[in-house]
Formats: sequence, structure tokens, C-alpha cells
Amino acid sequence: MKAAIITIGDEILIGQIVDSNSAYMAKALDAIGVAVYEMASISDSGDHIRETFAYYQDVVDIVLVTGGLGPTKDDITKKIICEYFDDTLVTDEAVLAHVTRLIEQYFKRPITQLNRDQALVPSKAVVLHNEYGTAPGIWMRKDKTVFVFMPGVPFEMKGLMEKSVIPRIQAEFERPFILHKTLLTYGMGESLLAETIATWEENLPETIKLAYLPAPGRVRLRLSARGRDKAALERIIDEQVALLQPLIGHIITGFEDGETIEVTAGKLLAQKGLTLALGESCTGGRIAQMLTSVPGASAYFRGGVVSYTKEAKIDLLGVNPDTIAAHTVVSAAVAEEMAQGAQGRFGSDYGIGVTGNAGPTTDDTSEEVGTVYIALATPEGVVSERFSMGQPRAKVIERAAVKALEMLQKEIFKNVGA
Repeated sequence: MKAAIITIGDEILIGQIVDSNSAYMAKALDAIGVAVYEMASISDSGDHIRETFAYYQDVVDIVLVTGGLGPTKDDITKKIICEYFDDTLVTDEAVLAHVTRLIEQYFKRPITQLNRDQALVPSKAVVLHNEYGTAPGIWMRKDKTVFVFMPGVPFEMKGLMEKSVIPRIQAEFERPFILHKTLLTYGMGESLLAETIATWEENLPETIKLAYLPAPGRVRLRLSARGRDKAALERIIDEQVALLQPLIGHIITGFEDGETIEVTAGKLLAQKGLTLALGESCTGGRIAQMLTSVPGASAYFRGGVVSYTKEAKIDLLGVNPDTIAAHTVVSAAVAEEMAQGAQGRFGSDYGIGVTGNAGPTTDDTSEEVGTVYIALATPEGVVSERFSMGQPRAKVIERAAVKALEMLQKEIFKNVGA
């Protein structure tokens, strides 16, 4: 089964907003065995919308569309839907009652004509209730293709996907299983990794596809299998992972199913009942931001200090001035004292200390731009490593943040076990 995803809106095309809807919908479809054939972001032009609908007609089984369902004059999707499906708009009384209740409850005023127009839907449509907004979802079929229209507001679209669209797809379409298993590796570049596992990759069964997913400081290897027999697919993937372990087991930090490093690290901390604190310098709070973006992070993340200056390192993390004088602020010794300072200040099991030159200048140290020292204070002691993260500044910060969490995972595996 194949799907296409369309996002409508000039605001996407001019870079005013980032299209997060497509990524969410693609992941949701993949989870239920629907392969995404193509994605497209298109303008608010009526001709463009009609042409795009026609392009995917009978090419894919289902088209998911977001955007253009609002009450203002630039929201023209419903008008184009009626033209394309040879239909007319009618008032849906259930939607009108819902819109009225939302407006009166949250805005404390009577509804306007624009609000009433939100209850206009194509007469041939299956209307999908939008619990979180005024624009309903619309499900329509033309020949061999189903079109699903949803508002572009992310939390409204997600609500419709979870409560209406995904269950309806599962009920109406027969789908294969699509399974993924992703191995997290660190410390080896993509090209060297490919050379290391070349023979293994060449002998992969036809049912498995391998993808390399490089990111700052790491490479994810994703094995994907598609078929009707879920148990057989799981067995084949597990067999191939077992063959891979002897080749690169020393650089595998764990497995993920579409999860970020902050999610996997957080899960590991939570599962082991461990806590973490941070002493950040060149990363400027990026690690803390990553960790706290995960719901429930307060269970394991105690807090952090962004000690950007020498004085902050001394006053807030207890770094010894003599250590700085002897080694400069960009050094293993200072990173280690920062990690231990964070660990002690917050009473955590683990402490991370990061200091380096993110660039573009090197300040008062002889270390080159891109040099970062990351230290990890553990219940058993403190360890540190020196890294050359390259340039530019944003890349150094992101790589250092990811590497710090990878070091944390590795150390927990070593000290506590998987």
C-alpha cells in the first residue's frame, strides 16, 4: 500500500515555518505498514492544488493533505476539493455545534459567519471530528484513491491522525508489516563503517534493506524488512543483527526505533534509577535543552549549570583556579572538575562536563577551533576524552552535545550493564 503526503501553504515554501507535519505523518503511516511514495509541499494556488491532486490520483492508495482548511479567504482547500470531486459544500450540524461550543467556551463571544463557515463540508465527505480545533477532517474517495484532508496546525492534525485517520486506514486497507531495527554506533565514520561491514552487507537477504543514517558523532544503521509474516521478518532481522555484532559490537551503544539520543539516554537512566547533572560551557545549555525536551525528564535529570566564563566555572562548579592556570579552560582537567562539580552540586549519580572552542575564535587558549573536552563523573570516578569536532560553530555544539550523551550511555553500560 502506497501513500502520498501533501502540505499546502506558502509559509512553508518561503521558510517561515518548518514542515513537521510530513515527518509525523510518515512515521505514523510506516508504523502501520503504509509505505510513503512521495511528499510534496505546494503553494496556496488553486491550479497548483488541483494539479497535485490529479498527479497522485490512482498512483497511490491514499493521499494525506494538511493546510488550507481555515476560515480566512486565503484558505481555499475546501473550494478546490468541491471542484475536484464535483461536489458542493453543506453545513454539518455536528461540526457547527462543536465550533459554537469552542468559541463560546474559550473566547466568551458569539460565533461569527467565518466561524460558521468552518462547519461547511463537501456533501460526499466522511467528516472526521477535530477535538482540538474548529476545522474538521475530511475523508473522500475518488476512483482508486482516498484523499484525507486535515488542518495544518500540528496538534490538531496529530489528534485527527491518532483518533480518526489511522484507525480508519487500519479498518479499510489490507497492509503488510514494515519492521525496522536501528543500531546506534559511535566513534566510526560512515565510510569506514561501510568498509568494515561490506561483506555482511553484500550477503543481506533480499527482504532486508540497509540504510546509513549519519549524524554528528554517530551513525545509525537501520535494517528494514517488509512482508506478510511478522514473525518471519523479526527472525530474519535478529539473525542479521547477531551476525553484525562480532564486526562492530565495540561501537554499538544500543538500539532505537526512531528515537533520538536524548530519548534513549533518558530511558536508560530511568530504567537503571540513575540521575544526571550537567556542567556545560561551549555547548551553552544544548544538552540540557535536549534532555528536557523529553517528557518525564525530571525523573533522572537533576539540573545543569552553563558556566560560560572562567569565573562561572570557579564560582558555580568549584573548578580550581590553579587547574585553569595550569591547563587553560579548554582542557581535560577542567572538564573533569566541571563534571565532578555538577555531580556534587546536584547530588546526582553522573555528571557531565563539557568545555571547548566552538569558534570562530580561540579566546585565550592554544587549542584549535573545534576542540572539545568531555568528561563524565561516575560513581566509580571520572573519565574524559578530547575530540576534534571541526567547524562551523553550530556543528561543534551539536556534535559535542550528542557525543556527551553517547559517552554517558557507554559508561552506564560498562558500569551497570545493559
